[in-house]
Amino acid sequence: MPEHVSILPLVGVATLAVAAVIWVAVLVRVLRRDGEAHRARFMELARRRGGRLRGLPHQRRKGPHVEHVELTPAEQDAFAFLARQFTDDRLA
Repeated sequence: MPEHVSILPLVGVATLAVAAVIWVAVLVRVLRRDGEAHRARFMELARRRGGRLRGLPHQRRKGPHVEHVELTPAEQDAFAFLARQFTDDRLA
């Protein structure tokens, strides 16, 4: 043990290490003990409800409505002009 180190910090570190090991051991024991009971209860609820979780909303079968707008030839030309301008700016 180094001479310049007091006994108090060494006891504190040892106490924290022992407390951490005990905490992990108790946590593992509790999780193992209750794991089977919770798993069995969840499986029973899932089987009774038909495999669905009530907390999740029902999903739509198809996607959202797609909007489509017909452009006039003048609008198509204006859009093509803008698209060319943007691509020319990137190349420059």
